[in-house]
Amino acid sequence: MDDGERVRPGPDDEALTGEVLRRPVTLADVAREAQVGESTVSRVLRSHGSFSQKTRSQVEAAVARLGYVPNRIAGTLASTGSRLIGIVIPSLSNIVFPDLLRGATGVLEADGYQSVIGVTDYDQDREEALVVSLLSWRPAGLLVTGLEHTPGTVRSLRASGVRVVELLDVDEPGLDIVVGYSNRAAGAAAARHLAGRGYRRIGYLGHDLSRDLRAIKRLDGFRGALAEAGLALDGEERVPAPSSVEAGRHGLERLLARVPDLDAVYFSNDDMALGGYFHCLARGLSIPGRLALFGHNGLDVGRLMPQPLATIRTPRVEAGATAARLVRAGGRREVVDLGFALIEGATA
Repeated sequence: MDDGERVRPGPDDEALTGEVLRRPVTLADVAREAQVGESTVSRVLRSHGSFSQKTRSQVEAAVARLGYVPNRIAGTLASTGSRLIGIVIPSLSNIVFPDLLRGATGVLEADGYQSVIGVTDYDQDREEALVVSLLSWRPAGLLVTGLEHTPGTVRSLRASGVRVVELLDVDEPGLDIVVGYSNRAAGAAAARHLAGRGYRRIGYLGHDLSRDLRAIKRLDGFRGALAEAGLALDGEERVPAPSSVEAGRHGLERLLARVPDLDAVYFSNDDMALGGYFHCLARGLSIPGRLALFGHNGLDVGRLMPQPLATIRTPRVEAGATAARLVRAGGRREVVDLGFALIEGATA
C-alpha cells in the first residue's frame, strides 16, 4: 500500500471508530492502523531492534490516533526483569514526600524505570495492604518510608526477593538498604541549639504522634538533650490530627493559654511552626524576643518567611535520588546516613 493509503475498518474495527470504545485497543489494532506487523510495533514501542524512522513515525501516529496504551506488565513478564519500582509514602499533603518523590522519580525515569506510588496516610495496616499489592506486580524494587512496619509487611518484604530501601530514618536496623538521617540526633541538635541560646522555659507542639513514629524519635532526642543541659519541657500540646499550618496556629494558642511564660517552642515540623508564627503575628508576640520558634525539615516556605525559620534541614530530594540509585543497582545491604543541617534562621 502507498504511505498515504488508509485501511478501511472492517466489522471487527467498529469499536475503534465510534465515540465510545467498546473494547480495548490492542497491539494488532495499532499494527493494522500503521500498516506494519505486530512485531514491528512492539520493537518501536520498546525502542529495541531495527526499524526505520518512517516506520517509527507511522507507529507513533497510529498510537496517537487510536489512544493505545502499551501493556507494560505483559512486556515485563516476557522480558528478563521488571521495570517497575514501587514507592510507598505516608502523605502527599506534606511537601516532604513530594520532594522525596522528585528525587526518586528523576533518577528512575532517566534509567527507564516506571514508579508506582502508594500513600498510607500514616496507617501501618494500609502500608501492609499497599506493599502486598505492589509486590503482586513483581517490581524490580520497593521504596518504603520509615523503619517500623507490621509483622505482615516485614514477612512480605523479606519473602519477595526484591531490593527494599527504607527511607528517612537510620535510628534502627533495616531490612535491606536504609537511606536517611537520625531523627533522634536531629531532635537533640534542636534542643542543644535552644539551650545554647539561653532559653529555659521550652515547650513542644506536635501533631498526631501515634502514627508519625519519626516525630516521636525527634521528641525523644529533644528531651534527652534538654536533660543533659539540666532542663525539661515545661509544656506540651499534641494536636490529634495530621500536621498543618492551621493545627500549628491553634495548637500554639492552646499551649500558651496553659503555659503563658514559655520563652521557646519546638515544633514537630515546619508546617506546625509556620502556624505558630502566624499566631504570634496575630497576637503581637515578638519573635524571638517574646517567643522563639524552632521547626523541622527546612522547607522553602520557612526560608522565605519575613524572619527565616530556625529549623533542621533534611535531605529529602537527595534521599529519594540515592534510594533510587541503590534499589536498581542491587549490591550489599547498607545504611546511608545523609545527615542534616541546622539552620539558625531568625526565629530562635
